[in-house]
Amino acid sequence: MVLDGHHPDTIARAADALAQGQLIGLPTETVYGLAADADNPSAVAHIFAAKGRPADHPLIVHVADAQGHPQGPSAAMAHYAQAVPVFAQQLIEAFWPGPLTLILPCRPGIAQAATGGQATIGLRCPAHPVAQALLQACLQRQPPIWGLAAPSANKFGRISPTTAAHVASEFGDDLLVLDGGACAVGIESTIIDLSRDDGFPPRLLRPGHITPEQIATVIGVMPEIQNSGGAPRVSGSLDAHYAPLTPMRVVATAQLDAVSHELQTRDARFGLLAYSLLPVGIRPHALRQLSSEPEDYARGLYAALRELDQAGNEVIVVEAIPDAPEWAAVADRMRRAACGSGTA
Repeated sequence: MVLDGHHPDTIARAADALAQGQLIGLPTETVYGLAADADNPSAVAHIFAAKGRPADHPLIVHVADAQGHPQGPSAAMAHYAQAVPVFAQQLIEAFWPGPLTLILPCRPGIAQAATGGQATIGLRCPAHPVAQALLQACLQRQPPIWGLAAPSANKFGRISPTTAAHVASEFGDDLLVLDGGACAVGIESTIIDLSRDDGFPPRLLRPGHITPEQIATVIGVMPEIQNSGGAPRVSGSLDAHYAPLTPMRVVATAQLDAVSHELQTRDARFGLLAYSLLPVGIRPHALRQLSSEPEDYARGLYAALRELDQAGNEVIVVEAIPDAPEWAAVADRMRRAACGSGTA
């Protein structure tokens, strides 16, 4: 069921459900999450089962804001992280609450179901007021719920949800979903690996709203950009992810007219996701027009792909986005979506 996440009674109800080992749908500024008590192995196992997610694929743990302690980690951070290096402290002060996940050494024996059996853990402090209200309510329980494991609230590999209705469509009425409105960022958090020994630069494991340049401004070091070479496994790093069931085809702007004409000639039902002004002759079965600004485009991307995926199309044609640094996070999601599309 979908309930108003801003209502105190709903927050209390959700905290009770989490304490009982249940799952809930949680709004964040990035995407909606499927949340459980990160320290409850049975509850975390329910996340993997509900999503159809491999058990060795780690989950990000969401923690409450460090109320009154902006210079240091919260009690929840201290519960999960074995060490919080200087770079992490600087990034927490600059970007938390916000769409940045930090990979840190995990305390031995803590939240092992959520870490995928690794010695590292991904921690994030979400900026959404509903998420923060719930996390604070969880901390106030006895015993406390220190953090919530919360991957995106969708079936594994499919399009991430950015509204409460998206979550309900994935999991039905039995799941309690806190409605916090449409997500303000719309794509998943930036992930930075800070688990290596001193002397090694941080590694960017997933691009997001917070850019490498912004991170370098804070810590004085440009992160390495890589997804392999001994880096920890992290969420959203598979080649196929964020994908519609409908086959998806990315087409250069200059080729849109020719590709559309070919599809129209053979009466193929196709959806089109575009940001440019289109030639008059292009007549898709369904059209979703997004902004040409990368942050606005990212905010609407998943909702647009969901709509086109559900519109009875044979193929989704996506206008290729610009090859520019400010589009890197969207380009990452688009590449993975195209790779995973069209597979049931």
